Amino acid sequence: MHQAQARPEHSGPSTIVSLSDMPTTPPTKTETLHRLVLHSLDEDQAQDVVSIPLEGKSSIADHMVIASGRSTRQVAAMATKLAERLKKEGHGTARIEGLPAADWVLIDAGDVVVHLFRPEVRSFYNLERMWGFGDDAVAAGGRA
Repeated sequence: MHQAQARPEHSGPSTIVSLSDMPTTPPTKTETLHRLVLHSLDEDQAQDVVSIPLEGKSSIADHMVIASGRSTRQVAAMATKLAERLKKEGHGTARIEGLPAADWVLIDAGDVVVHLFRPEVRSFYNLERMWGFGDDAVAAGGRA
């Protein structure tokens, strides 16, 4: 690790500071929420997880996370577990839509909105393309 060093022509007192000594800002509530969502989906073996940053683009949320489950049963289980984890970690009660059919479940966690799909339903609605992260953006490295 490189350390900052005082230049010889500097006449005042010098201090060497390493990057590990620099104060780090704690993650914001939104960053913590976003990490929790991504971790939960990873734990539940969600497929093709995409996170789209919305901050400055939309007032609905700061992040939109889209993921697929292999079946309606897995989609429903991922949604239920995510809602439980959010509540347990102090992020309140998320609003959930579409749970009975579980083809497309929307979890509104405030600053992070999560869409869980069966693969066929996801390809039909293609939310990534609607938000500018579709097939064209993938070639340009636009997926998060």
